Amino acid sequence: MADNSTVVDNPLAPPWLDSGDNAWQLTAGTLVGLQSIPGLVVLYAGWVKHKWSINSAFMAFYGYAIVLICWVLWGYRMAFGYQMLPFVGYPSISVDIGHQLSQSNLPTANLTQNFPQATMVYFQFVFAAITVILVAGSFLCRMSFKAWMLFAPLWLTFSYCIGAFSIWGGGFLFQRGVIDYSGGYVIHLSSGTAGFVGAWWIGPRLPSDREDSKPSNITLMLVGAGILWTGWNGFNGGDPYAASPDAGVAVLNTNICTAMSLLVWTWMDIIFFGKPSVIGAVQGMITGLVAITPAAGVVAGWGAILLGIGSGTVPWVSMNVLGKTKLFRQVDDTLEVFHTHFVGAIVGGLGTGLWATEAGCQAFGITNPGGSVAGNNKQLYIQLYSALFIIGWNVVWTSLIMCFIKYVCRVPLRMSDEMLEVGDFAIHGEEPYTFQYYNRSVHEKTSDGAGIFHGQAPAGHKDEESSSGDGSRNGEKAMMGKTSEATPHDHIEPTE
Repeated sequence: MADNSTVVDNPLAPPWLDSGDNAWQLTAGTLVGLQSIPGLVVLYAGWVKHKWSINSAFMAFYGYAIVLICWVLWGYRMAFGYQMLPFVGYPSISVDIGHQLSQSNLPTANLTQNFPQATMVYFQFVFAAITVILVAGSFLCRMSFKAWMLFAPLWLTFSYCIGAFSIWGGGFLFQRGVIDYSGGYVIHLSSGTAGFVGAWWIGPRLPSDREDSKPSNITLMLVGAGILWTGWNGFNGGDPYAASPDAGVAVLNTNICTAMSLLVWTWMDIIFFGKPSVIGAVQGMITGLVAITPAAGVVAGWGAILLGIGSGTVPWVSMNVLGKTKLFRQVDDTLEVFHTHFVGAIVGGLGTGLWATEAGCQAFGITNPGGSVAGNNKQLYIQLYSALFIIGWNVVWTSLIMCFIKYVCRVPLRMSDEMLEVGDFAIHGEEPYTFQYYNRSVHEKTSDGAGIFHGQAPAGHKDEESSSGDGSRNGEKAMMGKTSEATPHDHIEPTE
């Protein structure tokens, strides 16, 4: 007969459950999930050229889905389970109902939380997903989608899970006292490194796409950026694993640093380029979010301001000065992920070593006596060698994964030049902005008695969209040349 001695009397309210903590943790996780879908989906779609909007958005959408399945089948316990090696846990499933309903705990780190294990699995999943999607930012506009389908689960398994266990799950860097509040190293430094290295392996975009890379929709970019910023309240505010005072500190510091970074970046643009750039402001926002991530709840508000100044200047110089050099131009990092995430993470990680306070560490539940400002200069050294481990691991394993996909799986990393000329339609058979199709269908009916339905041309009709990478302009010309008869939709302009 089964032993029921461990079964709680009331499964709806076990004695370890804190409903407030559980509610906040699920809310925080949902906010982080929204950063990816729709946040990064629409940010990427608006940031790239018109002909790459669908492919860029779908790389993020696909990445979110594949990471979840891999996470619950083996990834979560590799990152947060029982130690197998000093840098990784044993892979195992997280879909057993008993496991999901039990009290959350990180066995190697010897930490328990007052909510179910299912809540923790979900909360950590959204961090894993956004990391993979951030890596994609370096690969957009030329990586083969089939190669991306392979890369995402492989990189999650052999790179992300290693960093997460080493720093958060009780691994060797956790034991040595590294402070990474919400993923400055686990998420941003790893994605910045992997993106840059992977971009080198994939190769560049078409020269024409690099020379003319104007965003298709800056307004849409701002929508995605706003979701990203607001969602970061859950990103950093959820990492005390409780609705605690330090969660409030993390949320406030996140917004202070981000605002400061955006303002400094904008001022730098005005001083050196004479104009405040909206895209630059978005970059400054991102670097501020990245820099505060490792420090969010352990620095004071003045520390957040200093981090914002650092993240508004150092990555700006990296992007606008070093990024123009021949060395950096050899690697086509589409959305400058190296500068925003790698450099921003270094600013944040070392800044944590400088400005972490003893009171902040205690409120976070760690024993570190603060950073240099509290007299603990050793913390800066710990932060440095932890960063070097994450960088080195990602350089090696991103390269190995790219070689495996290319040489073992025989899947090209880069699309053919013919596909790159066309873009979305060549890959997915779909276009992002379809006003021109609807307008053309009206004119086709007027002229020929037959319309175009859902972008499908009638037999014998040459579809001018598929013959060019930037089909919207060709479609507009074709539409305007058909007839001068006014229609109710003539005021609609195709979006570029």
